[in-house]
Amino acid sequence: MVPSAGAPAAVEPQSQLPPAVTSTHNCKRNLFSFPRRPALRVTSEFDSESAVFFHKISCKLLDSLAKFKFSFNHSGKGDISEPQISFVSKHLSLHYDLEDHNALVKTSLDVGPRLQLTAAHDVKAQQGEVTMLANFAHPGYSLQLSTPVPSVGLPKATLRFPLGEVSLQQKEEEEVKSLLSVSGILKGQFLNGVCSAQYKDEEVKLRYCYKDDEMSFLPILSLPSNAPSFAFKRRFGPSDKLSYWYNCDSNYWSAVYKRTYGKDFKFKAGYDSEVRLGWASLWVGDEGGKAKTAPMQMKVQFMLQFHGVVVSSLHIPHTSAKGIDHLTV
Repeated sequence: MVPSAGAPAAVEPQSQLPPAVTSTHNCKRNLFSFPRRPALRVTSEFDSESAVFFHKISCKLLDSLAKFKFSFNHSGKGDISEPQISFVSKHLSLHYDLEDHNALVKTSLDVGPRLQLTAAHDVKAQQGEVTMLANFAHPGYSLQLSTPVPSVGLPKATLRFPLGEVSLQQKEEEEVKSLLSVSGILKGQFLNGVCSAQYKDEEVKLRYCYKDDEMSFLPILSLPSNAPSFAFKRRFGPSDKLSYWYNCDSNYWSAVYKRTYGKDFKFKAGYDSEVRLGWASLWVGDEGGKAKTAPMQMKVQFMLQFHGVVVSSLHIPHTSAKGIDHLTV
């Protein structure tokens, strides 16, 4: 029977259990519930040139506070090589090689609000490195001290500031027992671009970078060899871009042309005169996409090298906790 318009609405019966009993019932249900199985990510890749498969299995533990990884390679004959186990967290990471029976331990610790201490140790080689990073109160300024363990001299000091950085390191040579090596980078605004000077191993590289919405230009000069080179990028539209690099000293050059068709199609072609190799590749799917942000999408790359081999790869990302997260064939 349909109730009339003036009839009062029916009231659903409420639970007869008092609040205390209901709360106790929920506590018992949560107490005996089993923890959820961590999500697994499986990655498999195939190299057609060496005929080797690369596999990696990873999962997050303790509510994503740590990550466990297991990786290994195997050939078409079934031979397994380079098996490794890794445990990575915010302050501690452990990498163990099952073949060499060697472990690499890394740790990081915040000593204070502006002081950080990191250390790395190779168990088999009995060598490591200790680094201390101090951030100054003024933003952009920091001082880093690093020394190998066991120590063989003064620690390497690096001072970073907004316009670049300067490093001071002690080196051992045959003619002179020890000397101090200086390296650094300076940069600043110049003519609507960024000009930088890098000094390392008695060589200076001068760079100037100009970039706008349609063009990028980067000339480079090395001293004292006086070897100039430059890079040039030109965007013809939202979907077309050409990149060109030329070394004036060796006359070697390379060029890459890229064209995109929406988000899921990308074509690239290029040539390198130094190795006399031309290539072309076609991407189907988001080239830079990840399985976490793009579930159930496929990424395919076909690559052709002139005077080389044809390489094809297939990527199938999946974010299911029970399925495969990334597969390459």
